[in-house]
Formats: sequence, C-alpha cells, structure tokens
Amino acid sequence: MRDFRKIMAWEKADDLAVLIYEVTKAFPKEELYGLTSQLRRAAVSVAANIAEGSGKQYLKEFRQFLYTARASLSEVEYYIHLSHRLDYLDTEKVAKLEKARQDAAKTLQGFINTIEEQIKQGRIYN
Repeated sequence: MRDFRKIMAWEKADDLAVLIYEVTKAFPKEELYGLTSQLRRAAVSVAANIAEGSGKQYLKEFRQFLYTARASLSEVEYYIHLSHRLDYLDTEKVAKLEKARQDAAKTLQGFINTIEEQIKQGRIYN
C-alpha cells in the first residue's frame, strides 16, 4: 500500500480540486446542484480515485483506479469548456484551470506509465 499523499499525481489532482472549488463559488446559485456540483465532483473524483487505488493490494487494481482518475480529468475538461461557453468563467480563469488540469493530466499519465512498466516487469503487488 502506498501513501497517496506522497504521490505527485495526487498532489496535482488535489490542487486542481481546490482551485475548482474556489472558482465555482462565483457560479450562479441556480447551478449549485447542476454544473457547479458536476464540476466539483469530477475534480474531487480524480484525487479520490488515486487515493483509493493506492490502498489496493495489486498493481493492476491500482492501475484501473488511475484510468478512472484520467477519465475524470476529461470530464473536468468538458465542464470547464461548458462553463466558459455559458459565461460562468472568463478566459483568464479558464486558462488557469486548464493549466492546472493539464499539469495533473501529464503527471497522472507519467505515473500510469510507471505502473504499467512495473506490471510488464512482473511486479504484482502495490
């Protein structure tokens, strides 16, 4: 079992989730149970899946949680796009969020590649 707090991909995802919460405070109140909630849940899902996967016994199980985290990052990307189209986010905030999302995605993909290489080498346990 790994300590998820020491995983760089988790740190980046956690930073992204906090940033998402900060910017969505200004979303319209009628979106609280709509887009605000969806965007927040998707962002939290990234870090949560990395954390949950780190507690799994087998690397293949861990990898599956990392894939789910990666999919949640794609969901976040869409919600950022939609928020911008609806004028809930200005171009500056979109750029800031997109940079954080890309940093998280790049770091997560690197971590996935490392785990996949360990699996190819025959390592079984996390």
